[in-house]
Amino acid sequence: MSKVAIIGVGLMGGSLALCFKGKPGIRVAGFDISPAELEKSLKRGVIDDACTSLEEAAADADFIFLCVPVGTLESYIDKLQQTRLKPGCIISDVGSTKASVAKYARSRVVPGVHYIGGHPMAGSERSGVEAAASHLYENAFYVLTPDEETPQDVYDRLVQLLQYTKAQIVRVDPKHHDEIVGAISHLPHVIAVALVNQVARYNERDGLYRSLAAGGFRDITRIASSHPDMWRDILLNNRHVLLRLLRDWNEEIAKFACMLEAGDGEAIASEFERAGSFRSQLPERRKGVITALFDVYVDVQDHPGIIGQIATLLGNHRINLSNIHIIESRADVPGVLRLSFRNETDMDAAIELLKRSDYAVQL
Repeated sequence: MSKVAIIGVGLMGGSLALCFKGKPGIRVAGFDISPAELEKSLKRGVIDDACTSLEEAAADADFIFLCVPVGTLESYIDKLQQTRLKPGCIISDVGSTKASVAKYARSRVVPGVHYIGGHPMAGSERSGVEAAASHLYENAFYVLTPDEETPQDVYDRLVQLLQYTKAQIVRVDPKHHDEIVGAISHLPHVIAVALVNQVARYNERDGLYRSLAAGGFRDITRIASSHPDMWRDILLNNRHVLLRLLRDWNEEIAKFACMLEAGDGEAIASEFERAGSFRSQLPERRKGVITALFDVYVDVQDHPGIIGQIATLLGNHRINLSNIHIIESRADVPGVLRLSFRNETDMDAAIELLKRSDYAVQL
């Protein structure tokens, strides 16, 4: 019987636990600093055993997953270093930065114990063990960052276990990981926050900015609402990469300023064409490091009961809505209804159903 210890039974850890729980020859133990979260995870059947201490969870574990904030990973590594661990035990994590943690772990992990960094590139708008789901990582990239001294058989053992997540396992150097994720996740978060704060300053002088900053502006800046403490730790942990990326970003913005000053419309159009060409090559239906939106836009006429009709139609077909938002509805203009879903399956089913019912649907 293999013991898998999940340290931090929230969204990420709880979802991992659900992937492993009930599988042949595996028993899942969980520990969380919040007794309430631990109790909920046990009642929900997310884990087999609730442990009251890190030491209890780690004792005799074959695998330990640190599903805790990036800023606390080093302290947990220190605690594990002081714990009697099973020889051959594999420790991993789910943090979104890898290089500094990998370096720290190399200098701390005791002989006979192995540390392999991990980053499942999937998530959810929700948090906590209530949001945990066994399908969270399905079809997502799951990055593993072993160092050059990691034995192949140890790496293979971890990969074999992670097959239960149904994710696509990718082996990447820790520094290379941080460079890529810095560009496709960390930098966009910084840009979103800066843009929202810039508009917020304009709004202090003119409240119309907030009134009109709806629809697309709200969508493209939604990641600015991410957890402040978590992102503080991520950005500081990857600050050397971010500083280089921000210098590159400033150069890109400076190029646009020069084009505008010169009135160079051809150059502006060329930049949009180049961006559009690359963006069209991005996978549309694959989970990524930034949580995908599953939104559908429906044109509706302004008459009583129309929203209820659509909600009832979806409900009768057991399609779950997570949110409804009326973007516009006036007597002389068809309204736009944004329907949000928690997963791609519900979204696709809703699109097919609404089209069959003669609703105009846009993505």
